[in-house]
Amino acid sequence: MKIDEQMDGVKTVGITGHVRPDGDCIGSCMGVYLYLTRNYPDVRVDVFLEEIPPELEFIKDTDKIHHDFVTDVESYDLFICLDSIKERTGDAEKFFDASKKTVNIDHHVTNKGTGDVNYIVPGASSACELVYDCIDHEKMDIEIAKALYTGMVTDTGVFKYSSTTPRTYEVAAKLISYGFDFGSLIDHVFYEKTYLQNQILGRALLESIRLMDGRCIVSVLSKQVIDFYEAKGSDLDGIVNQLLLTIGVDCALFMYETDPLEYKVSLRSNGAVDVSRIASVFGGGGHVRAAGCNVSGTSHDVINNITKYIQQQLDSI
Repeated sequence: MKIDEQMDGVKTVGITGHVRPDGDCIGSCMGVYLYLTRNYPDVRVDVFLEEIPPELEFIKDTDKIHHDFVTDVESYDLFICLDSIKERTGDAEKFFDASKKTVNIDHHVTNKGTGDVNYIVPGASSACELVYDCIDHEKMDIEIAKALYTGMVTDTGVFKYSSTTPRTYEVAAKLISYGFDFGSLIDHVFYEKTYLQNQILGRALLESIRLMDGRCIVSVLSKQVIDFYEAKGSDLDGIVNQLLLTIGVDCALFMYETDPLEYKVSLRSNGAVDVSRIASVFGGGGHVRAAGCNVSGTSHDVINNITKYIQQQLDSI
């Protein structure tokens, strides 16, 4: 699928990704936005996303994102959903449904395609890798390359997750050939943390527990703790990955309370557990090694309900 082939007669384009956008979601959305505004200057292009992490605001034109999900366009000629099914786009779903033509580009195994035109490749490292496949490389520039590289770096864990393929490295090599400082970019988006983020990471590690003979590790942060640190959801990024790095652990579960008895759950695996299967049971989704969902109940109930599925898979090995 080529984005240029979808642009015939198009005067308005809407772009969105999933709720609580991460690096791949933002990178792919902004990569497409920058590509279209660069090559189709007469076309109106709007991006709709929830608030983005401050460390990703270096991506060009993120200040033009419509965080309020307000538009005067009744029906976009083309609406592009990236890194998500349309049902996880929050307030942008209504724009997607009202549009004359829709495109869905995603790499999540749980996405069967929710657009008129679908480019779904579950084996791909990231939505950004797929966007690179969909655009004319002769029409790219350094800002588009940085946006796409950012998404690839974040969704592959700096190219160490199992979804990283030779093709992933080929695309990354072509992107860095545009001449940006990729080392500093990786440090900024993946490793650098604020003092607050380090504090709350320490709290999560201190309060973690191991289950199943140490093969599963769990950590929970209550809303009271989150509010004490005045932390946002983006301040909790990376905690579940750090938990998984514990020696002897095959699966990590990190959850934090967003509202009373409402939890956002992140699951990570070294491959021994297919966490996408578990997340889908609770209405979420993701990949074999990285997935998430939102669950209601007490923290103990949520942990018990989720870990029984982890136990089943570990017992079957």
